[in-house]
Amino acid sequence: MDVSEACISLFVMAVTMMVTAGCRRLVRQSHKSNILCFFLELTGIFQICACTHEICLLADLPPKPHVALALTYVITALHGLTLPGSINNPSSSFQLFCKGRITAKTWWLQTSAQFTGAVLAHLYIKLIWMLGMTSVHLKTAAENCSTPIQTTLAKAFVLELLFSLLLHLTLQTFESMNPNTKVHLIAMLITIMVYEGGHLTGAIFNPALAFSLHISCFAEPEKFWNYLLVYWVAPCIGSVLVFLVWDEILPLLHRQR
Repeated sequence: MDVSEACISLFVMAVTMMVTAGCRRLVRQSHKSNILCFFLELTGIFQICACTHEICLLADLPPKPHVALALTYVITALHGLTLPGSINNPSSSFQLFCKGRITAKTWWLQTSAQFTGAVLAHLYIKLIWMLGMTSVHLKTAAENCSTPIQTTLAKAFVLELLFSLLLHLTLQTFESMNPNTKVHLIAMLITIMVYEGGHLTGAIFNPALAFSLHISCFAEPEKFWNYLLVYWVAPCIGSVLVFLVWDEILPLLHRQR
């Protein structure tokens, strides 16, 4: 990918963010909490998935991997700043449900919205790529499963679990931090994890994002259960482990003292 093609990818991400911001502004005028919750989650994960599709195309920009990592940090920080009020990660929603902070109905509403947004982002970005604005877009649009797991299934499972655990542990530890500061801390953490594990599993730790990025892999019967285990089950276990340790085990140890 050359500089002009990279600029087009950046333009696609910028337009996506502006469209998402406009939709969220309209949705916030609704007085129905269920509608607001559903569409905030849908638009939030839509933006994240669509932009990540484009970031993946920029991974080979020189100097490699510095440009891709810098973009990961910047775009992740922008997501945090522009998507307040939504969870944008099914494993995080599952953790909130386990904590009792949201009802089963709200959890189902959030999760269904997140996966709906993920599918819409996949269709949206494929449509843009099929327009052929760049040669890379055309080439990628024609590809099927890109096989992101480049290690053993067991190692991939552990990696995605650990990444999810680290993310949710950081969110829990710095829950009371100034939101604008926390955004940059989380963006830095995610960038580090992408650097360390991106070449092995993609370092996704978000079930909806994984589904959007690799929907063709999930569609293959022989790979479905492997991808389900690595990209859906592992992140959810990681988020629940944080809840169990933070809210159940640590308070029990303090009481015993």
